[in-house]
Amino acid sequence: MPGKTYIETFDKDLGGWIGWIAGGGGGLRLDRVNGAVVSRSPWGIDVNHGPPGAGYMHLIFGLPTLRPDKYPYERLADVTDANRYVLENYPTDFTNAKFTVRVRGDVDLKGTQFLLHAQADVGPIRTNWALTGQPIGVTKEWTEQTLHLTPDESQWTCMGVRKEGADCDAYGRAPIADALRDLNINVILVIGMLDVVPVGPCPGDPHVLKAGKDYFADRARLPEGEIWLDTVKIEFAQ
Repeated sequence: MPGKTYIETFDKDLGGWIGWIAGGGGGLRLDRVNGAVVSRSPWGIDVNHGPPGAGYMHLIFGLPTLRPDKYPYERLADVTDANRYVLENYPTDFTNAKFTVRVRGDVDLKGTQFLLHAQADVGPIRTNWALTGQPIGVTKEWTEQTLHLTPDESQWTCMGVRKEGADCDAYGRAPIADALRDLNINVILVIGMLDVVPVGPCPGDPHVLKAGKDYFADRARLPEGEIWLDTVKIEFAQ
């Protein structure tokens, strides 16, 4: 059994990490360059948590944590490599874990933040939380930053769900403590909350319609650039 610390350096492959094509488009294979992964704009818009939810996001780097009996990983074979986190049976109890990333980038965030996002099924509810109390800084030089995943809800923002038409009917609010106790869907590094505004006349309520599908969002208001991820370390407390 592996120790209580998960480390991914991307030296050999993607290790199960993926990017996303938002709006139900599925997984996107990340570029791996010199032992790091890189994600570049333009990014898709995740509309699932638009108003009255907490807001729109770009999904940049993600690690599925689901057990093999819950998810057919062969569906991801074209967009990533074997998921070491799952195959080596790392814990899903992230309570008080230390989540360390080594990142750099050249990105204009347009007033948004680079954040850790946690998603879990808690009973019938699929709950999503962003660690808005501990944003990740992105500079042109490499920096190593450690996030503390405490069950203190003042550190987190529950993402909620859009008015209608979300990709999952189960989105809702469950306590962050319960989500961290069994983080059984994924962890994602995201950019949020986006200023999504239609270009020109919109054929309806932009928070009911889907940006990027039903109307074009004003790209001048959205982040642009690139973000690199070199190392992820998760030190489990439990």
